[in-house]
Amino acid sequence: MPTKNVTVVGLQWGDEGKGKIVDALARRCRYVVRYCGGANAGHTVNTGGQKFAMHLIPCGVLNPGVINIIGNGVVFDPVVALEEIDGLAARGVAVGADNLRISSAAHVVMPWHKLQDSLSEQALGSGKIGTTARGIGPCYADKAYRSTAIRAGELTDPAGLRDKIARIAEIKNRIFAALYNAPPMDASAIAKQYAECGRRLAPMICNTGAILRQAISQGQRVLFEGGQGSMLDIDHGTYPFVTSSSVSSCGVPSGAGVPPSAVGVVVGVIKAYTSRVGAGPFPTEQDNAIGSYLRERGHEYGTTTGRARRCGWLDAFALRYAVELTGANELALSLLDVLTGLEEIKVCTGYRRDGRAVETFDPAGMEGVECVYETLPAWDQEIGACRRFGDLPPAAQGYVKRIEQFTGRPVGIISVGADRDATITHQTSIEGLA
Repeated sequence: MPTKNVTVVGLQWGDEGKGKIVDALARRCRYVVRYCGGANAGHTVNTGGQKFAMHLIPCGVLNPGVINIIGNGVVFDPVVALEEIDGLAARGVAVGADNLRISSAAHVVMPWHKLQDSLSEQALGSGKIGTTARGIGPCYADKAYRSTAIRAGELTDPAGLRDKIARIAEIKNRIFAALYNAPPMDASAIAKQYAECGRRLAPMICNTGAILRQAISQGQRVLFEGGQGSMLDIDHGTYPFVTSSSVSSCGVPSGAGVPPSAVGVVVGVIKAYTSRVGAGPFPTEQDNAIGSYLRERGHEYGTTTGRARRCGWLDAFALRYAVELTGANELALSLLDVLTGLEEIKVCTGYRRDGRAVETFDPAGMEGVECVYETLPAWDQEIGACRRFGDLPPAAQGYVKRIEQFTGRPVGIISVGADRDATITHQTSIEGLA
């Protein structure tokens, strides 16, 4: 009997096009679950001539009949969530207790988390991490610290929330004044704002882990939607230039409250090239005309921050590491159309250091390496109208096949444009797509 559940994860430094893939698969699922990260994620879906950018709400919300869940592993910003809910409603997408549930155990991003993010980055100067300043890291830090943490379930208790905010705000004000000479935050104003958030969100806040475990036991299909990319994983990415949660498939069980067996088929999403936002190693970066071409043709500006992304050739050596880490069963290749028009295409198949081949990829050992490139034929025909693999130019087909050969995984889905239907179903094993 085929596995029903699907996990969608990014295999690079984020921005791989996961939103479109999740949207495509969500139509065949009952539940779509965010299990990591927070409002630092930016998932984009283009449908019906409209562009939707989601930061906290799972991408399944654009599909009728899908129940979307924000799991306990997410750091939840209720202000951002309500902005998204109201924005979707204004565009005709209803979001409420019927199609969105929020884990009562999800930790809440508070104003002091965002302030700390901004102040600490300023203090680090040239050594800054390059965060989105959304308060993600400080919120996860308080989750581990425990005594200064607030969970979503507490938003529905105004009196208790007020007392807890007053206590924590006093601590944070002292710290920020001492470290950054920052003015104090108004605890009463914060309590009032977040109690109102709790009032509006109360019908959606519940024990989501119990819902998912029951659904899985009944054989209902669940899709787990990863945020960021595996190379940004807190444990297995390019530390310290990473995010603050387990964003690969390894984070699904703890972040959603389900057993490891629930992960199902892992779809690893990759771009046809590589990009990253912020600081950190990037061996295949092209800080030249090639990088500019990829950036402009691929509209490589952050969905969350608007920052220009660094762009370069596909790093297949790093990609193979991410495939092994996540247990990806198949790949989804996005933005293949962006490569159209190049004179040649290069793929990094290995690294050298001090003239010697690097045998094993290590995310902590990427600085100072020299890329070993393989040059592949390019194509100049636009491919946005292609809907079958055979419609692609021979060089584009060859590029896909080389990725499959190097990673040892089939490419199940190929995206050749931003719109929903600009998709080629190739060698997928997912029930309902093949």
